[in-house]
Amino acid sequence: MSTPVPSGWDLSSVPSLGGQRFLVTGGTSGLGLATARALTARGAHVTITARDPHKGAAVVAAGLAHQVIEMDLADLASVHRAARSVKEPLDVVILNAGVMWTPWQLTADGFELQVGTNHLGHFAFAGLIKDRIARRLVSVSSLYHRAGSFGSGTIEEIRRRCEGRAPYDARRAYGDSKLANLLFSAELERRRVAQGWPFVALTAHPGWTRTNLFDTAASTRGVVARVASLSTKVLAQSADRGALPTLCAATWPGLVGGEFVGPRGPGELRGSPTLVRAGARARDVDLAQNLWRVSEELTAIRWA
Repeated sequence: MSTPVPSGWDLSSVPSLGGQRFLVTGGTSGLGLATARALTARGAHVTITARDPHKGAAVVAAGLAHQVIEMDLADLASVHRAARSVKEPLDVVILNAGVMWTPWQLTADGFELQVGTNHLGHFAFAGLIKDRIARRLVSVSSLYHRAGSFGSGTIEEIRRRCEGRAPYDARRAYGDSKLANLLFSAELERRRVAQGWPFVALTAHPGWTRTNLFDTAASTRGVVARVASLSTKVLAQSADRGALPTLCAATWPGLVGGEFVGPRGPGELRGSPTLVRAGARARDVDLAQNLWRVSEELTAIRWA
């Protein structure tokens, strides 16, 4: 059983991490950069992944991480190359990168872009490096997981949505992708117990946080997205504050596998980290198993 996260847990609560190795996907901006910066400041050796290696190199040059690996989560060939670049054992892997509210688009492998990037790319990458993860694998989801459903939840419906063959709505697809993060983490925890893998699976969400995802969405999705972007700039918490639940999930020693960490404020929108409860669909074991089966089929990555 986990130990409750102390009220007021913040950056100063992150323990000394000297000698520990972390990998953070999408570490060049937003939550990923804030997470990498905080871990590095506490003495961890931090590797980030970046779609743009020049941006990644700039983060390393600024002393906010130690190493960058080029990886485009929307391209499985790139994911395989990145996985081969992970040479050293890792204490903690944080799956953070993502896209939000994008127009209908397919990845290089024929997946709907949001589910392909936010879930399938991470599913493949983590599966390829799982034997090098020693302690924790943290998936970063979102409050928006409650807008996801994968429709009927059947294997065929999940496959249709992953392949972009269902009637498309950008916000619903984003919700599906964030729901997938939670379903993946929950099913991974069940399987890692059965398989005896040494790391535990946890999930976090940042609440309402100012990141470049809202700006990108606003540039492509019209009035609703622009209003969301403007209100986020005024009302939402900073990326440093939004990264606290992820940092807590990655470093707080009192957690056990399967936990979900988010802000403790009203509506889980902001505040210091605490244990939170996922929506009902995220706790659906049959849906998680169906998603896992489709994910293995589409990525050709077999975990066991």
